[in-house]
Amino acid sequence: MKKIILFTLFSLFSYTNLLAQPERTYSIDEQIDSAVAPTAQFISDIIFYEVTIGGNPIPLILVWLLAGAIFFTFYLGFINFRGFKHAIDIVRGKYNQPDAAGEVSHFQALTAAVSGTVGLGNIAGVAIAISLGGPGATFWMIMAGLLGMSSKFVSCTLGVKYRDVHADGTVSGGPMHYLSKGLKEKGMGKLGKFLAAFFAFMCIGGAFGAGNMFQINQATQQFISVTGGEASFFASGNAWIFGLIMSVLVGLVIIGGMKSIAQVTEKVVPLMCGIYILAAIVVLATNFTRIPGAFALIFEGAFTTTAVTGGIVGVMIQGLRRGLFSNEAGIGSASIAHSAVKTNVPVTEGFVASLEPFIDTVVVCTMTALVIVVTGAYTMDIGDGIALTSASFATVISWFPLVLAAAVILFAFSTMITWSYYGLKSWTYLFGNTRAADVSFKVIFCLFIILGAPMQLGSVVAFSDAMLFSMSIPNMVGLYILAPDVKREMQAFLSYARSSKKQPLTEDAVEAAQA
Repeated sequence: MKKIILFTLFSLFSYTNLLAQPERTYSIDEQIDSAVAPTAQFISDIIFYEVTIGGNPIPLILVWLLAGAIFFTFYLGFINFRGFKHAIDIVRGKYNQPDAAGEVSHFQALTAAVSGTVGLGNIAGVAIAISLGGPGATFWMIMAGLLGMSSKFVSCTLGVKYRDVHADGTVSGGPMHYLSKGLKEKGMGKLGKFLAAFFAFMCIGGAFGAGNMFQINQATQQFISVTGGEASFFASGNAWIFGLIMSVLVGLVIIGGMKSIAQVTEKVVPLMCGIYILAAIVVLATNFTRIPGAFALIFEGAFTTTAVTGGIVGVMIQGLRRGLFSNEAGIGSASIAHSAVKTNVPVTEGFVASLEPFIDTVVVCTMTALVIVVTGAYTMDIGDGIALTSASFATVISWFPLVLAAAVILFAFSTMITWSYYGLKSWTYLFGNTRAADVSFKVIFCLFIILGAPMQLGSVVAFSDAMLFSMSIPNMVGLYILAPDVKREMQAFLSYARSSKKQPLTEDAVEAAQA
C-alpha cells in the first residue's frame, strides 16, 4: 500500500509540476504522458535490476525466466517437442470432454490465450528487438519461444488442476489459485497466500500495461500513420479520442465474460493471423532471393561480437526480453484463460498451451523479423516499434501499411479483451467475486485504454515490461514446487495415449493406463 501511495504522489507531483510551467500550452496527450512516465520508469528500474557480467548489464529477471524454461524442458524430457503431436490432436478434438466442467473448448481456450500473446509484441516488439540488437536478436527470440513451451505446459496444467468452478458454471483459475491451494497442500500455506496475492496485484498492473496501454498505443500510432501522419486529426493532441472509441468497443465485448471473449477470439484470431501472415508471405515472396542472406545475418548476428548492443550478450538480452514479453512463458497469465477449458484431465490443456509460444514466437515473430531483415528497413533511420515494421511492408506495396493497420488494430483489440479477463480474475481474487468488483475493474480497464493511446512508446514499454515480468517472480516459485505433480500427470496421460484408448478420456482411465 505504501508503494502505491508513493507511486501516486510521484506521478501527481510530475503532473502538477508540468502544468505549473507557463512557457507553453500542453496538449491533453502530453499531460497524460508526463503524468504517467515517471512512475513507469520508476517501476521499470526496480523490476529490471541489472548486474554487470563481462561488461554487459544483464537484467536478473530474464535469467530467472530463462533458467526456469531450461529446467522444465530437461525435467519433463523435452515435452515441448515430443508432446507436439498430442497437442495438435487435443486441439482437433480427439480427446474432447463436452460434459466436463468448464466454459470453453480446447480450441476456444487456445485462441483466447493466443489472442493475449499474439499481438503488438509480434509486430512492434520484434522491430524494437532488431533496432536495439540487430538481426541476431531474432535467433534468441526463437529460442525463447521453443524453451518457453515447457514453462507454459507446467503453468497451464496447474491452472486447470487447481481452478475453482462456481455454482453458475463459470471458472476462476490461474496462478492465484495454484499458488494458494497447491502450496497449501505442500504445507506452505502462508507462503502460497502471499505469492498468490503478489501475483494478482502485479497481474492487474500487467493487464493495464502490457495488455492494454502498449496495445492501444501502437494501434493508435499505426492508425495515425495511415490517416495522414502528423497532419492527422488524431496526431494533433487528440489521440485519446481514438482510445475512447476502442474502449467502447472493448467494453461491449468484456461485459459478457469469458464465453463472450472466447466467441470473439475464435473468429478474430484466425482472421488477424491470416491477414498478417498472408501480407508477410507476399513481402517475403517478393524478396525471395534475399531470404537465405537474411537467415545468415540472423545466425551470424546471434553469435558474433560485432552486434549492435554489447556483443553477443547484448543481442541475446534484447532477443530474449522481447521474445519472453511476446509469448509470456513463465509469466503465468495464459493459465487464467486455459483454466476455463472443458476437461477433467488437467494435463491435456498443458499440451494445448504449449502450442502458444510456438505460434506466437517461432512462427509469427520469425516472419516479422524476416520481413524487416530482407527489406533492409532496419538499416534505415525510420524509427522503432510499429513504424519500422510498417515501413518494411511498404517497401513492397505502398498500401500495405493499410493492411498492417487493420491487422494491428485486430491484434490490439483481441489482446485487450483477453487481458481484461486476466486482470478481472486477479481483481476479483483480491476484492471478492462480486458484481461491484466485476463492474469497477471493467470501467477502470476501459479508462486505461484512453490513457494509453497518447503516451510515448518509451513510457509504455517501460511500464508494460515491468508489470508483465514481475508476475514471473511468484509464478516461477510455484512452478518449481509443483512441477513433480505435473510430471506425474504428464506420464500418466502419455501412458494412456500409448494404450489402445478404447476407454473414454477420464482421470480414472488415465491413472489405470499408467498402472
